[in-house]
Amino acid sequence: MLEFIRVQGFKTLLDASFSLTSLNIFTGLNGMGKSTLMQVLLLLRQSYERNTLLDKGLLLKGEYAVLGNGSDIFAEQADTVRFTCTWSQEKPLLFCFNYAPDSDMQPIANQMREELRNADSKSLFNNNFQYLSADRIGPKPSYEVSSYWIHDLNSLGNHGEYTAHFIAENGHEPLSLNALRHPKAVSSTILENLDRWMADISPGLRIRAAMQPATSSVSLGYTFDQGKEITAVFKPQNVGFGITYVLPVLTALLRAKAGDMLIIENPESHLHPAGQSLVGKLCALAAHNGVQLFIETHSDHFLNGVRVAVKEKIIAPEEVKFFFLERNKDADSHESTVISPEIDDQGRINCWPAGFFDEWDRQLEKLL
Repeated sequence: MLEFIRVQGFKTLLDASFSLTSLNIFTGLNGMGKSTLMQVLLLLRQSYERNTLLDKGLLLKGEYAVLGNGSDIFAEQADTVRFTCTWSQEKPLLFCFNYAPDSDMQPIANQMREELRNADSKSLFNNNFQYLSADRIGPKPSYEVSSYWIHDLNSLGNHGEYTAHFIAENGHEPLSLNALRHPKAVSSTILENLDRWMADISPGLRIRAAMQPATSSVSLGYTFDQGKEITAVFKPQNVGFGITYVLPVLTALLRAKAGDMLIIENPESHLHPAGQSLVGKLCALAAHNGVQLFIETHSDHFLNGVRVAVKEKIIAPEEVKFFFLERNKDADSHESTVISPEIDDQGRINCWPAGFFDEWDRQLEKLL
């Protein structure tokens, strides 16, 4: 597991340290830098995949992140960017890159080939990795297939675009983590449990995904339990945006195994508050059972789903970390500050900085 990252000279993180755990939740007002730590991970990942990380440099444009040139990602007055990463029971690794303002490749300042000889054992660099962007695939009549993404990269796609392909091929495979089995599931298959958890979001929902070899595509549809009957199949665009948008998130969680790393942006998007809380609970379940998650969220309902999971002993408080990023507009430097509120075994949080999931209380106070 990745236990610690120190970021220096990158965007608004002039010198920030993150002590990590199983479930890492990042939040803050818009433009405060809450995505920055996850961008560090994505840049390291795409640079390693493109074979530039070991002896060329940090690639700023790729399939995981497109951040421009050096002038776009270096902090003011910084001439190097440094990432210090520590994995469990290993010595820290320092990734250092020099400034190339007009290039999308920031040259490496320290050769990493020897230090990263065991990179394939780390989920950030191997096939135990899944990233889901906030810009996920929406409802469509059909979806693409990709053996490369599903089989070689073991991924649903960065936008969840190959989720239907994965379900069609692997839906009848068993869960890797039995703790994610739904209480009402009649079997331990991924599809059965995906149906059950999705039905908690939209009552009675069932997923229908089938390969269409003639068109090299996958059809996706939904049916609903109606009394003792089942409705006809509905196309995704006729069911509601949120159902298809959350499908990659739940699929990623249910297919995960111990040792995996999941980076998910805004898993709660387009969901009813009850659905948002459910996703928080499922993230807590996965994290407690060996999956390391990095979540960016604006949702107090997601937060409360995690808090309740702690109180119900689904996950231990030390397995949850919050990172709230803020900036002082009156400060001399354009720099983000990281605050880490702590949670106790009753789900209580020890400090609530301004802007940390407090808008409900602020508006309620005005009403009262």
